[in-house]
Amino acid sequence: MAGRIEDYALIGDMQTAALVCRDGSVDWLCLPRFDSHAIFAGLLGTEEHGFWRVAPAVPEGAEPAHADRRRYRGDSLVLESEWDTPRGSVRVTDFMPPRDGAPQLIRIVEGISGRVPMRSSLRMRFSYGRIVPWVHKVGDRTVAVAGPDSVWLDTDAETHGERLTTYSEFTVTPGDRITFTLSWQPSHKEPPPLPEPEAALEATTDFWREWVDHCTYHGPYREAVVRSLITLKALTYAPTGGIVAAPTTSLPEEIGGVRNWDYRYTWLRDAAITLSSMLRTGYREEARAWRDWLLRAVAGDPENLQIMYGIAGERELGEAELDWLPGYENSSPVRVGNGAANQLQLDVYGEVTEALHLAHMTGLSRNDYAALLQLKLIEYLEKNWNQPDEGIWEVRGPRRHFTHSKVMAWVAVDRTIKLIESGDADGPLERWRELRDEIHRDVCEKGYDKERNTFTQSYGSKELDASLLLIPQMGFLPPDDKRVIGTIEAIQRELSTEDGFVLRYPTAGEEAGVDGLEGDEGAFLACSFWLADDLAMIGRVDEARVLFEKLLSLRNDLGLLAEEWDPRLQRQVGNFPQAFSHVPLIDTALRLTASGAYGG
Repeated sequence: MAGRIEDYALIGDMQTAALVCRDGSVDWLCLPRFDSHAIFAGLLGTEEHGFWRVAPAVPEGAEPAHADRRRYRGDSLVLESEWDTPRGSVRVTDFMPPRDGAPQLIRIVEGISGRVPMRSSLRMRFSYGRIVPWVHKVGDRTVAVAGPDSVWLDTDAETHGERLTTYSEFTVTPGDRITFTLSWQPSHKEPPPLPEPEAALEATTDFWREWVDHCTYHGPYREAVVRSLITLKALTYAPTGGIVAAPTTSLPEEIGGVRNWDYRYTWLRDAAITLSSMLRTGYREEARAWRDWLLRAVAGDPENLQIMYGIAGERELGEAELDWLPGYENSSPVRVGNGAANQLQLDVYGEVTEALHLAHMTGLSRNDYAALLQLKLIEYLEKNWNQPDEGIWEVRGPRRHFTHSKVMAWVAVDRTIKLIESGDADGPLERWRELRDEIHRDVCEKGYDKERNTFTQSYGSKELDASLLLIPQMGFLPPDDKRVIGTIEAIQRELSTEDGFVLRYPTAGEEAGVDGLEGDEGAFLACSFWLADDLAMIGRVDEARVLFEKLLSLRNDLGLLAEEWDPRLQRQVGNFPQAFSHVPLIDTALRLTASGAYGG
């Protein structure tokens, strides 16, 4: 059975990622890319769907022990897990070297004290747990083959096969180091080179140390900010600069529910705000790579901007259900692909334009096509901003005139006007100034409830929506505007949990509501960080700090956050780790640091 979501650690090579449980089991790994089929899919089913556990041996039928301690080695993505057993202590180091050839997952077992019996249990199941590969020996190497894929196991421990699983049993004493390396290779090619685990460990540690050295943030929340930045870097697909929203699919927003989606793609919204956070903390190269990815993905068809693309810019992301997987804690269906790719979400134009604007303002080298793209996006918005859409939350119910979508359309026009005013682009300045004013008036007239002194989710609606917290952050209205303060206070009253965390919007429980789905969901962590931001902006900085530090306490022991927090079950839910949670963590830390609103 899979662990709780917060029981998992992330390791990755900036092309794919693995999740490692506290009990030493790798329960999720897609090869060779984030969006490839999983060879370990136990996270969404059972051990029969693939896993790889390296941990102290336990009697047959006994539950594997959780590590007594685990940590990342300094500011890196090298995971160290330690067990204290009656016979001694042992450490397992897990990592994936930044790729220069075949993707590798390396596990090093090190004796610390005593004599500790260990066991490696490797059950490879290709195609999300559906296919049992042909496993055989090639010299001293073990290879599993199915169709186009082959996975090679190299180890200095003895191995044997039993019950369609590859096992190793060995004992470690102080100073012993037993290595295991799993490498992927197309099955029609020559075997991958023999691995060098110790050299790869040193190179991986050096890579992350040197990368973190570029961080320009040195405030009181540096540990949380750096861990979030490392996580965002790990979610970046290095060959193209695309950024996945999360490395997983179908981790539920409600345990046992149907709100299970595939996040292994590049949402323009998520990627744009990730770029903004990286620019604010000194990472210009990542910003440049994402801008280049965007221009390639959108090239030739900017009028039909998709809300998400594949990590190399693919447009077709058809959604399917994997009915042989029961789902995480029986949360079904398990989905791959994402049908929301073809939705109309007008806010995306604003997020992309805001990211390009920030890149321009921070001195990223000029790109004429980026400026041309920005103008093309506004030409589209000029004709379509007043259309209903599916909105930021990708509702699967009827389209509406979502207030946040209109606000972000205003942002897109506003930032493009600033680009023209700077002299770096040419456009119909006066016409677009009139358009900006028209959108602003429309939102203030139709998206605002005068009686309750709050903006609402959509035109004519009485419902609230946490995306309205972005109104002052985007500069649509100043923080001291009574309508902004009224909206913040209304969201605190109507969308906050007892712990002060924020729901995205009201759900309908057993009936399909505005989003067209049954069931509920947890508090949305990004929205909770937005509330902390807003509280700081309106001068309630002590309250903002308390909320921010309460949010930090929700991170698991390694500093990682999923998409949501279930206040009833007191656990993380949703895909993990989630870029859309770690980005606002960084932004709020920067805002609170600038305001001096921190303890100590």
